[in-house]
Amino acid sequence: MPEVSSVTDRARTAVLVDFGGVITSSVLRAFTDFGASLGGDPRLPLDLLARDQPSRVLLADHECGRIDAEAFERGFAERLRAHGAEVSAEGLTARMQAGMSIDQDMLVLLGDLRAAGHPVALVSNSFGTGTYDGVDLAAVADAIVISAEVGIRKPSRRIYAIACERLGIDPEEAVMIDDLQQNLDGAARIGIGGVLHTSAADTRRQLAERFGITA
Repeated sequence: MPEVSSVTDRARTAVLVDFGGVITSSVLRAFTDFGASLGGDPRLPLDLLARDQPSRVLLADHECGRIDAEAFERGFAERLRAHGAEVSAEGLTARMQAGMSIDQDMLVLLGDLRAAGHPVALVSNSFGTGTYDGVDLAAVADAIVISAEVGIRKPSRRIYAIACERLGIDPEEAVMIDDLQQNLDGAARIGIGGVLHTSAADTRRQLAERFGITA
């Protein structure tokens, strides 16, 4: 039934957008650079957050607001040290994100979308402190949904539903832009279309060609 899908996709008018890795440069690259700075396997931080159960629990608790940044830093520093890395807990999340920068082309794209009448919601899993410094979120999005503030993180369906509710739209009217497929899969479970982000230019192209969302 490709015709039905195409009609549905072309009816989409709103955009949900991730922060880290979309409005910023790659989180994965920044974490890998941080891993390299520890002198061991550059992939260690990402591997622990993906596969080490204590680290996964720490991340989930932090992103959902159950523990603060300092508690996460203490716990994750212990996990890194347990795997041979010499690291201090103080300021750990800031050091992990030090290689990230704001993608000005994405800010332009989001501004263009809003100017063209497409509502935008930021849907972000929070991490550390100061993550959103340097960006006026209210100037970027019509609605802001941060995981620690709502107690739910991506890829839970509920966080996308909250974003749609705040924009006053149905999920079938929205497209999610994210750099992680798992987060797009979560959004798709309630009918939200997905754009896997690699660059501002490619995301602009996908929005226009696949969903008819132009700016």
